[in-house]
Amino acid sequence: MPGPAVLQPYDPAWPGRAAQLLVAVEKAMKPLGVGESLEHIGSTSVPGLMAKACIDLQIVVSELPRPEPLDQALASIGFVPTTGSRPDSPGVYRDIPRGSEQVPDEVWRKRLFVHDIDGPEAAILHIRLGASPWGRYALWFRDWLRAHPEARDRYASFKAGVAAEHIGDADYDDYTRAKTVFFDEVQEQFEAWGRSH
Repeated sequence: MPGPAVLQPYDPAWPGRAAQLLVAVEKAMKPLGVGESLEHIGSTSVPGLMAKACIDLQIVVSELPRPEPLDQALASIGFVPTTGSRPDSPGVYRDIPRGSEQVPDEVWRKRLFVHDIDGPEAAILHIRLGASPWGRYALWFRDWLRAHPEARDRYASFKAGVAAEHIGDADYDDYTRAKTVFFDEVQEQFEAWGRSH
């Protein structure tokens, strides 16, 4: 994965790019019969929020497909599996457990794919289990930020500070880890909001 994290002002073209990619992903995944939902997530999905110019997408599945047919299906539309930039890169093979839900350890497993990661059509595809709280948290956090401009702006300021601290890094792994401080602060708020909406 390239680095360091370079944040850009919100681009109104991001949702359109995400929608095009989601159509392609849905078509590629359909023969596997596993996708429960496909969503545009992450900072590029929140109007007005600065972000890395890389679209985050999420597929929730009942079970992780076998690697070979999944990799072949997604390769047909330019998504390739990634190992991250380091052996301990966060969120590649499993999400970091968080939140109030008590779930078996195995539900945090996931697959991560990248598309044109160094180019203008950069995207990351997270494939998560339906039993994983992260699938819900990603949507709740997105929608909570959309509904609370003051929280969105606090997050933007926090991200800008973290990006500045890690401007000389070779990748954005430590930037990603540092952002968990903000998530820890607001987890209860967006969880409560998400459960009530």
